[in-house]
Amino acid sequence: MIRPFHPQNDLQACLRIYREIGWIENDKHEAATKAFFSAGRGWVAELNGEAECLSLAQSGRVRAGRRDLPLCIVGGVTTSRIARKQGLATTTTAKLLAEEAASGQAVAMLGVFEQGYYNQFGFGNGSYDLVCTFDPSTLLVTETPRIPVRLGEDDWQAMHEGRIQRHRQHGGCIGLSPEPTQAEALWSNDGFGLGYIDESGTLTHHFWGQAKGEHGPYRVNWMAYQTREQFRELLALLKTLGDQVRSVRLVEPPGIQLQDFIRHPFKLRQLTQKSPHENGIRAGAYWQVRILKLDPCMAALQWTGAPLRFHLALSDPIERVIPDDSAWRGLSGDYVVELGDESSIAPGTGRALPTLACSVNAFSRLWFGVRSATSLSWSDELRGPEPLLRQLDDGLRLPPPRPDWEF
Repeated sequence: MIRPFHPQNDLQACLRIYREIGWIENDKHEAATKAFFSAGRGWVAELNGEAECLSLAQSGRVRAGRRDLPLCIVGGVTTSRIARKQGLATTTTAKLLAEEAASGQAVAMLGVFEQGYYNQFGFGNGSYDLVCTFDPSTLLVTETPRIPVRLGEDDWQAMHEGRIQRHRQHGGCIGLSPEPTQAEALWSNDGFGLGYIDESGTLTHHFWGQAKGEHGPYRVNWMAYQTREQFRELLALLKTLGDQVRSVRLVEPPGIQLQDFIRHPFKLRQLTQKSPHENGIRAGAYWQVRILKLDPCMAALQWTGAPLRFHLALSDPIERVIPDDSAWRGLSGDYVVELGDESSIAPGTGRALPTLACSVNAFSRLWFGVRSATSLSWSDELRGPEPLLRQLDDGLRLPPPRPDWEF
């Protein structure tokens, strides 16, 4: 039985699922999970009168060019030990996405446990996140930071507001409900935060991280700032920890090349090789994206080339797994796309227009700027005449999308 998730009635069953999969290890983790559930909506698969599979979503916003679009953040897709390999996660997730699209969400994003599973729902790989590990004492910042305030788990509402107001670029995400920030703080082992408050009592910029022993490695879970001066002050604050902490792990902030701020990065990588504090940069595409509603996504597209019209033959794999009673059936179909100062999409094939044939997975990656049309024609489900691919390459010049929000 597939039915809506009821936070109160399903709480104990879903907490049991989280314990079975190892996401709850102590009382703090249980409190974090309860906070996470309270901000979510979704679907469960019920067996013998209890929820044994859960798919949740939260509302957010994603920056597409210079516009914000309604975002469905998919999280907490979990199945209990007795319900594995029954297709329940597939059915509940497909139902969840259908309901989110029908309610007006334009884009869906999620974190992946492994590449491939979510492709059946129309998701395609996002851009790489760069995870940097460095000795904080080697940061090339000369500013002297002011004395910060300590932040703890009880400061989650102020931290969430700081994350909402932070500087965002193309691809930058926010979750609207504050409870997931509370959950992230509670899930952090030895979590701590440092930041700055202005005269009005507003937390203007801060970071939240996790300590480990006397010398680290420390991990910065997120940074929130609005100006370059605030960003540099947070880096200078991290540098002050370097007399004791040997390494800090940080996802490279959007628009920043962190290596610019590190003294002797290659020497340090060689000296720390195979140690717990090994310096370096690791890349991975840990998130995926798909379009749920074409009209708002195309209207938000930043096109820099000459006006272009083409026929889009779109296939959507979700139609193979979506429940029959869902009002939204995916995005498969034929469309005419017009790109220019104002871009649009409408059903149809057009006459004598070049055809771009692709899956919604690949088209979402193209639209979001993850990869160029030509690149996707080599590696993904996207085909078109070479002149059309070159025009798309020339006109879609977006910076790499960086969500800067852990899903």
